[in-house]
Amino acid sequence: QLQVVESGGGLVQPGGSLRLSCAASGFTLDNYAVHWFRQAPGKEREGVSCISYSGSSTNYADSVKGRFTISRDNAKNTVYLQMNSLKPEDTAIYYCAAARHCAAKYEYWGQGTQVTVSS
Repeated sequence: QLQVVESGGGLVQPGGSLRLSCAASGFTLDNYAVHWFRQAPGKEREGVSCISYSGSSTNYADSVKGRFTISRDNAKNTVYLQMNSLKPEDTAIYYCAAARHCAAKYEYWGQGTQVTVSS
């Protein structure tokens, strides 16, 4: 069964950090670009970041640029999202999704991991 599984979410204070992980099973993630997107209650889905299949290029939404870093370890079939200087408006369910490249539609995505930023 082809799937990705997100982990690493939790409750953190404003200004804190979390590292999310996206692990693939049933396929080799190194053949795919990987996106992170998020969705908060009552809000539209927002693309957060994407990394190319090799990790040679990355992009970020303006709302997270300079605070979040996407990376990958293809040997572990895993992509990470390091989130620093977290703000309450970052509160959302975070999902990862595999695509052929960063401009392509999502092909596989997981159940998400909850990130809550609150004092």
